[in-house]
Amino acid sequence: MMHLFLNGLAASAGAGLTYFRNVVPELSGRSGTQITVALTPKIRREFKQAPKVSFLELETSSVARRFWQEQTRLPSLIQSCGADVLISTGNFALRNSPVPQILLSGNSLYTSAEFYRDLRARGDYRLFLDTRIKAILAKRSIQWANCTVAPTETYAQELRRWTGGNVVSIYHGFDPDLFFRDSSSLPVEIQQKLLSEDGALRLLFVSHYNYYRNFETLLRAIPMLRDRVAPRKVKLFLTCKLSSGENPGSYRTEAAASLVRQLGISDQVVELGAIPYHLLHHIYRNCDIYVTPAYAETFAHPLVEAMASGIPVVASDLDVHLEVCGEAAIYFRCFSPEELAAQVLRIAFSQVLARTLADHGLLRSQIFSWRNHVDRILSLACELTASSASGTRAAPEQNA
Repeated sequence: MMHLFLNGLAASAGAGLTYFRNVVPELSGRSGTQITVALTPKIRREFKQAPKVSFLELETSSVARRFWQEQTRLPSLIQSCGADVLISTGNFALRNSPVPQILLSGNSLYTSAEFYRDLRARGDYRLFLDTRIKAILAKRSIQWANCTVAPTETYAQELRRWTGGNVVSIYHGFDPDLFFRDSSSLPVEIQQKLLSEDGALRLLFVSHYNYYRNFETLLRAIPMLRDRVAPRKVKLFLTCKLSSGENPGSYRTEAAASLVRQLGISDQVVELGAIPYHLLHHIYRNCDIYVTPAYAETFAHPLVEAMASGIPVVASDLDVHLEVCGEAAIYFRCFSPEELAAQVLRIAFSQVLARTLADHGLLRSQIFSWRNHVDRILSLACELTASSASGTRAAPEQNA
């Protein structure tokens, strides 16, 4: 029996939460595997009781407190539950893990020169310093862990250049049965927003507001699209709200909200707010094109969700986006609203291109599997326990 300890204290939103929503059920169904999961009480409520899964709740009010609790409390908890391998999922590893440790590293901001330039331009020096400090800890964590896993080969290469460490790439997955399972309807107010303009060109961007998703470039493209597709309407649906206190983290939304007003696109930008994960598939399937202008990324789960939902994708030309989408998307330079608008128009004016991209996307989405991801994680765990028993340090293959 392999006993895994999953540290999920950092899973609060976005990719981290998506990871646990999918991986915990997949692991719980594996024979010969027992799991202990550390989560905050708020996130713990999302998970029902599962066979062979034990949950530990720890309250963390800040990143600093979480890091302190991880370093001081987790080692004894790991030992007391009899775990064989620790999987740290929040970019930070334990300095002295009592068992072999797999670190999942998935924050491209620590290595993004563009993000640091953006913060300086916005005058957000507090976040600049906070990210720099976290980057130091993240870099050290790759040295502390026995093995580091990145969700794409593009990001794995970046981590190798940054740290000189041996980093494995294992794609995150996608479970269509889980994602499309819930047949319940969207809340009435969300349905009304989605159906407010029958026949409109409906664009979708799934993300909390943050700087690195580059909302401003997308917003600047909307007037160009509005003018080119008239008399047809344009609607951009956002799964966030451009107002203070409505998004995770300390990102300031005032500049983006002001830009909407300056551009005169308040009628075109529809702020849906956060949509529960089990209802997201309704949003995708009510839109025509998925658009992402992000300038930093490690995987981007919404790209796979969009492809699996059968809608074409327009994405910034990040290497990560190219790796994940391949021929299922068309691309633009990430700070060019003109190129973004031009690519959207290509799809809007060509049913053949739209259908071709959608078909490629449906096929492409099938290569991402949580089952395969968990298979590889379990294989790494077995390698680490075997090497620990023999007194050697594992050197896993770089590409998985």
